[in-house]
Amino acid sequence: MTLLSRSGGSLRLRLMLGAGALAVVFMLALLPVLRGAFVIALEQSIEQRLAADAAALVSAARSEHGQLRMPDKLPDEEFSGLQSKLLGFIYDRQGKLVWQSRSSEGRGLSYQPSYDGKGYIFTEARDAQGQQFFVYDVEIDLLRGETAAYSVVTMQPDTDFQLMYSGFAHQLYLWLGGALVVLLGLLWFGLTWGFHSLRGLRAELDAVEAGTRAELSDQHPREMLRLTGSLNRLLLSERQQRERYRHSLDDLAHSLKTPLAVLQGVSEGMAEQVEQRDQAQVLQAQIERMSQQIGYQLQRASLRKSGLIRHSTCLAPLLDTLGAALVKVYRDKHVTLERQFSVEQLLPIEQGALLELLGNLLENAYRLCVSQVRVSVRSLPGYCELLIEDDGPGVPVAQRARIVQRGERMDTQFPGQGIGLAVVQDIVESFAGEMIIEDSDLGGALFRLRFNLK
Repeated sequence: MTLLSRSGGSLRLRLMLGAGALAVVFMLALLPVLRGAFVIALEQSIEQRLAADAAALVSAARSEHGQLRMPDKLPDEEFSGLQSKLLGFIYDRQGKLVWQSRSSEGRGLSYQPSYDGKGYIFTEARDAQGQQFFVYDVEIDLLRGETAAYSVVTMQPDTDFQLMYSGFAHQLYLWLGGALVVLLGLLWFGLTWGFHSLRGLRAELDAVEAGTRAELSDQHPREMLRLTGSLNRLLLSERQQRERYRHSLDDLAHSLKTPLAVLQGVSEGMAEQVEQRDQAQVLQAQIERMSQQIGYQLQRASLRKSGLIRHSTCLAPLLDTLGAALVKVYRDKHVTLERQFSVEQLLPIEQGALLELLGNLLENAYRLCVSQVRVSVRSLPGYCELLIEDDGPGVPVAQRARIVQRGERMDTQFPGQGIGLAVVQDIVESFAGEMIIEDSDLGGALFRLRFNLK
């Protein structure tokens, strides 16, 4: 599994969801603002029109001896039509209706102006049927040079306003929806372009994991240079640590080889003396135990799998080498080694670790089988399995958890300290895998080794 493709999901998708959510919130917040701006602009337009209609009434009005006179034919013919939506009224100072247009007859409006010296007001009123009207009420003090006191009122129903508002709202929803889709598309394109550098980093990490590249380059955005620098230091530290382990193990093996050889020689000399033969056998057994324990501990120390390097080893050549050696050791059994995998089959494990793993499992299989051993590989989504089977006595269910523990053995007919399967278990776990012991259809044991490919 690389550093950029975690099970937690795509970073680009999460950023896209976050940006998309912000875009939706912005559009939802913008919607009432635009609607409010449209309502204000439309009401101002209606107010200006009603003011112009009121001015037309004022220009047509006459005052004769304190009495209002209106011509039969008005400048704006809409006031004369019975079906017209434009209504006109004129009230005196006491609020008494002194004139109304033909279009307002029978409307049943109960508007009462207030002659309070404010000049004009723009408001709303309702008729007897509950229909809403916009009202423009202007006060006049002079009429063609003569003193007068009237309220000139013009009205218009809000039906046209509602139709215009509904049409605008419908168009607004369409345009904002389209703008949101375009914005989300631009955001996705921008994030895709912005993540191009991350794809380059991922490609370099894949090359490091595959072993074809030693470190990451500095050809990345400056915001990522600190990350790449830290990863390069980690890679360098890992290489240096592996070198130190390798040198330490070589030094330890060399320093222990001579003392053990001396003790082995002493035990062989003691074995030639009859009276010390029993002590010599005990000493030789303990020397052998020490050698195996040292080998086991050295093997465990060397199983520090890299956290960044991804290994890949071809199975067939190693199996050829081990099979040839085991045939010679167990030539009296005439064991048949069956293979069920392709010649190019690769396993995600380091070569030395795979050789140690196969050596222990195949040696057990050859030693305990009757005449048949099978090695197969199964590739499944996300992981692969290495299966090693034999036609021997198998492993009882109650013993399967115990035999992988260090020092535990099922068979006591052959020499050994019972650490082979413990080494196998450590190798498998060091490569993030698992080992499962089952019954084989050959009649013996089945060792299923499962390795994650991510």
